[in-house]
Amino acid sequence: MATTASQPQQINISDLDIQQLAEELSHLTNSFAQLKQAQSKFKQCVDNVAEVKPQNAGTTILVPLTNSLYVPGRLSDPEHVIVDVGTGYYVKKTRAEAAKYYSAKADYIRSNLETLSETIQKKQENVNYLMNVIQAKIQSQAQASKSSS
Repeated sequence: MATTASQPQQINISDLDIQQLAEELSHLTNSFAQLKQAQSKFKQCVDNVAEVKPQNAGTTILVPLTNSLYVPGRLSDPEHVIVDVGTGYYVKKTRAEAAKYYSAKADYIRSNLETLSETIQKKQENVNYLMNVIQAKIQSQAQASKSSS
């Protein structure tokens, strides 16, 4: 009989490794920060698409080639933008389509952030619980050694 992901698993506390839990928590926290950064970039793309307006046709703009290299260019078609869809592929879209695409990406990341946040919270609770159990064991061993002396 297969178990489903929604059923909680029982784990023996003695099997838990505090170092492993701390590493997992650190990894999840780093992933959370990276997702937040990606979400921010997609939201910035939505704002950037909104800045491209028909009245700006023919104006000189700076076109990013890399994160630090910009070259001058002229806005010839303000109704269409080039969208980076990943892995070096670019697609020509209308401004509305581009804004919708970037908004959908930001929303997708937001939902992943919510899930990840819940996971981080559960891991943190596990670490705190394990630390409390370890402290209780240390205190009981200290009391046992005092009473035997």
